[in-house]
Amino acid sequence: MARTPSNMLPLGTKASYFELKDTVSDNLLTLTNLKGEIGTVIMFICNHCPFVIHVNSEIISIGNTYKKKGISFIAISSNDEINYPQDSPGNMKIHAKKEGYPFPYLFDKNQDVAVAYDAACTPDFYVFDKNLKLTYRGQLDDSRPGNSIPLSGSDLRHALDCLVEERTNKNTQKPSIGCNIKWKN
Repeated sequence: MARTPSNMLPLGTKASYFELKDTVSDNLLTLTNLKGEIGTVIMFICNHCPFVIHVNSEIISIGNTYKKKGISFIAISSNDEINYPQDSPGNMKIHAKKEGYPFPYLFDKNQDVAVAYDAACTPDFYVFDKNLKLTYRGQLDDSRPGNSIPLSGSDLRHALDCLVEERTNKNTQKPSIGCNIKWKN
């Protein structure tokens, strides 16, 4: 199992605009349509990564909790669907419905969005404020498959609490660790 760290995009970076197909609804969705009133979480995930599978229940829980507080959640898969057919749009739709994702699951076919966000791994989390300025990037928490640390979502939850409560996040922001994004050749 590869252990790729996320790249740490500079805080304050403006979210890059995108328009991608939601694999569940088959609608074309944009960052402008999806942005939250208080903030927006953009997650790079995929179906098959053991690191994502490990955190699925917690990202669903966090999504359900914080969407009531004005935070929008957007999941994006940028993996090459030719060499990794389990991450194809059809399989993404099945996976999102099976897991009960409370957020859209978008497919980044050309991988342009992953490049724009300097995404490196799955899962990779980005938190933007109401003006779409980056306030947090990095890990969900310290739990990883096989390390016996229980899932808590503590790092992401703290970042979201700071945003909702209009406080500065003074905690150290640690890179996420996961499978590398499966780039096209």
